[in-house]
This record gives sequence, structure tokens and C-alpha cells, in this order.
Amino acid sequence: MPYKDKGHLEIEDRGAVLVVRVDGGPHQLFGLDIAQQLDKLVNRVDRDPSIRAVVFTGAHPERFVSHAAVRWLQEEGAASPTVGRRGAAAVVRMAKHVDRSRLLGPVMRRTPMRGALQLERLHTTFLRMNASGVLFVAALNGSALGLGAEFAWACDLRVMADGDFFIGQPEILLGIIPGGGGTQRLTRLIGTHRSLAAILEGKPFTPAEALANGAVDKVVPQDKVVAQAVELAEHFGRRSKGSVAAAKRSVYFGGSMPLEDGLHVERAEFFTRVMSKDGQELMLDYMKTTDATGELPLYNPDTYAQALASGSVPGHRSTKTTRR
Repeated sequence: MPYKDKGHLEIEDRGAVLVVRVDGGPHQLFGLDIAQQLDKLVNRVDRDPSIRAVVFTGAHPERFVSHAAVRWLQEEGAASPTVGRRGAAAVVRMAKHVDRSRLLGPVMRRTPMRGALQLERLHTTFLRMNASGVLFVAALNGSALGLGAEFAWACDLRVMADGDFFIGQPEILLGIIPGGGGTQRLTRLIGTHRSLAAILEGKPFTPAEALANGAVDKVVPQDKVVAQAVELAEHFGRRSKGSVAAAKRSVYFGGSMPLEDGLHVERAEFFTRVMSKDGQELMLDYMKTTDATGELPLYNPDTYAQALASGSVPGHRSTKTTRR
């Protein structure tokens, strides 16, 4: 039976935070429909200054996302011409250029190149999440394997349900390897050796193992997962959206470069923020408060606590300004 997608995203608007439930059908699979809807969603929230965070969770009672729709992968693999490693590298490079072309893209998506283009678009979506001023939180209400785990790794924070659940990369057991960023993002989260051992074996982490390895940030009872994720989203969503984007780009992209190149990325992002309107207002406020009180505001424990809670150091104007 040819692959037919049935997945969709259910979006609940909670103001500055969106709660998005991934509905992948009876088996809770991540297929092309979900990939395309996710791409549109990320594009939308990235451009909307009123949206600060997105929480993803599974519509299935015990699964965040089971894994990719295997029929989708198998059929696109079978439709593609067989090439060696060098040829595959050339196809991937070509897909990147074609995906960016408004003229060539629609045409090439009707050729055997479409599988490579779909993969390229998914990677572009995940990378845009990493570069965005929106905070993305995975509320892992249950298990996640393969592309489900890679989707979670592409988020900024992960809250996982305690219980008989698991998360990991089992692709090697199907004769393939992770293709949605698992070899790269899991490695950056937990380190090269642990990531390699997990990917080579194909055995997933329990919630306790995922927490101990740093693959998830919190493990909580299943009925608290979404609430905890929303709480994190609201907390970090109070920070300046521009600063969140700059910090994410510096860490995600600069952190993967040689030190000198990474420091260059940091300096460029720093200059954009130090010249920004809200950055200027907050720094002027900080100096004004210092002059008025005779002490540096961040050395006042109460002021520091307020700053962490509100997302900016309180001052004469900062509490009245909406951060962009």
C-alpha cells in the first residue's frame, strides 16, 4: 500500500505560549504532513513578536512521537537512484541549493530528488528552530524513537514523563542510521562516546537514564508533563526575544565551530544586541538604578531574584517595556 500521510498538528493558543499536540494517527508516526505543518508553524511563530514559546506534546496517550513513518522513508529510498557515498554527498548538496530555489524546487519535487528535498526541508525547519527567538519545549508525555527523538533534540528544552517510557535512536536495527539530526544533536547533548554507544546499540534511554545523561532536562509524573513544560516556556519566554535568538545562534552554531570562529559568531550577535533598543534601555536603567541606590542591582539578591523571574533587571523603564 503506497504511503499516505494522516498526521496533523493541533494548536492551542495560550497567548505568548502555544501548546501544539502532534497527532500522528493510530501509530503516532511523524510523516510528511507533520513535517510540512511544522515548517509552516515554525515560520509563523518566528515572525510573530507576540509568540515567545511553543510546547510540543503528543496527542497519543503514551507516545510523544513513535518514530518516522517507515513507509515514507522506504518508498522515498526506493525511488531514489542508487549512489555511493560521494554521490549521496553530491545529492545532499544539490538538494540544499534546489530547496532554496523558488523556480527549481517545485519542479524537482516531482522527480526522484523529492526524498532528498523533503529531508533537506526537515533539516531546514529544525535549524530554524535553533536560530529562532522562540523557545521550543518538548513535553515528552511518553516514548519517542528515531525521528520522534530527533524532533525532541531539536527543541531547546525537554520535559519527560516518568514511567515505562523510553527515548532513543534505534535506526541501526533497521539497517539505517539517524537522518533527522540524531547523530549530531544527541552527540552535542550527551557527548561523543555516550551518543555513539547508544546509536550503535539502538537501545533507548529510560527517563532516569535520559536525565542522568543530560538528554532531557526534567522527569516528572506524566500528568504534570505539559504543565511543567508550559511553566518553563513561560519562564524563558519572558526574556527578550532578540536576545534569546542571539544566544541560541551563538550556542548552537558558534559552539560547534573552532573556537576562533565561534567567538566571531558570538561577537557579531553581541553587537546586534548591545545596539538594540531594549538592550540600550535596560543598560541605561541599570546604571540609573546603580546611581540611585549606590549598589550594583545584580548584587542585590532580591533584585536578582526579580530579574530571573521577570526576564529582565527591574528598573525605571524596563518593567513597562515589552521585550522584542
